[in-house]
Amino acid sequence: MIDIKRIRSETPGCQHVLHFNSAGSSLMPAPVFDALQRVLRGENEVGGYEAERRAQDDIQAFYTEFAGLLNADPDEIAYIENATRAWDMVFYGLNLKAGDRVITHESEYASNYLAFLQQSRRLGFEIDLVPSDASGQIDVEALDGMIGPKTKLIAITHVPTQGGLVNPAAEVGKVAKKHGVIYLLDACQSVGQLQVDVAEIGCDMLSGTGRKFLRGPRGTGFLYVRKEILDQIDPPFVDLHSATWTETTGYELADGARRFQNWESFVAGRVGLMEAVRYARALGMSHIEDRVIKLAQDLRDELSTVNGVSVHDLGQKKSGIVTFTKDGIESKAIADTLRDQGIYVSVAPVTGARLDFEARNLPAMIRASVHYFNTHDEIARFVDAVKVIC
Repeated sequence: MIDIKRIRSETPGCQHVLHFNSAGSSLMPAPVFDALQRVLRGENEVGGYEAERRAQDDIQAFYTEFAGLLNADPDEIAYIENATRAWDMVFYGLNLKAGDRVITHESEYASNYLAFLQQSRRLGFEIDLVPSDASGQIDVEALDGMIGPKTKLIAITHVPTQGGLVNPAAEVGKVAKKHGVIYLLDACQSVGQLQVDVAEIGCDMLSGTGRKFLRGPRGTGFLYVRKEILDQIDPPFVDLHSATWTETTGYELADGARRFQNWESFVAGRVGLMEAVRYARALGMSHIEDRVIKLAQDLRDELSTVNGVSVHDLGQKKSGIVTFTKDGIESKAIADTLRDQGIYVSVAPVTGARLDFEARNLPAMIRASVHYFNTHDEIARFVDAVKVIC
């Protein structure tokens, strides 16, 4: 079990704020902050190159820690500066052509869908939307029936930004494998709060961030690419780290997923993110997932008893993200009022997932996202604060 007293003592922010915004940017634990500061102090004292040289063991541990977290090979892991760029590096590197079809879901995140629209205009492929089942998650049976000879990619978000929905990623993976279709999974909101096993899920590519449920620094991200499909993706740009200039008119891409990395990077952030993964693995992802899901469901249940509050989370399985509205009050006003009390949440705007918001005729919602360092006392305080907002 997780020692909550110790965890909260290692999370200084818990002493000052009620943080229900880990889906935005979580609170770093002290070991992560210390690792980050250690490299930054080195850069200040001896310069960036020497500080990086001294941090080589931690930099290399980034790949083995993530490999252990995701059940991958270290050569299938890359450090990328954020989740969107990680996703872009593989999506924009796919050989999609006019007439091809890309399948996604109406819960898809705005940054990804904007990329679909841009590349569709450029290349001429078609975007297909798989419907939802009665619970609101991807209808896997419908997905199976949609795939044809022109279907080249299934790209979905595991946990959408605008609610607690957990899409059935492993079931989607079975369909993708059955039809031999490449499968890209956005795990920005799932890695760090849920157990994510790329072998079990069956995805070919997976992208994520450090700042959310992994509790790492901002400006950090990661990418998994299954080694068997590396040669099917041409990185949209390369540098002297991701490729070698072998002759005047030729080059060779780096081995493994590191061909998607830049040479220049936030070294302190890389070390901090590695430490965040190490911290999560030491606690145990199964313990983290159990606690997060329980806390979030308790929050939904309590909010559902508040007059005028509607909870809007979908899916058979739900994550640590809880979205709700309160009658007659704009979500931004609620968030501002809570912030004045030291209670931090996000607002999920229509522009973040337009297809889903419009399909459900929803306005902007409050997004309250719990993590394992939160407590039931904080849930009670939060609900009491929501009750009196008018």
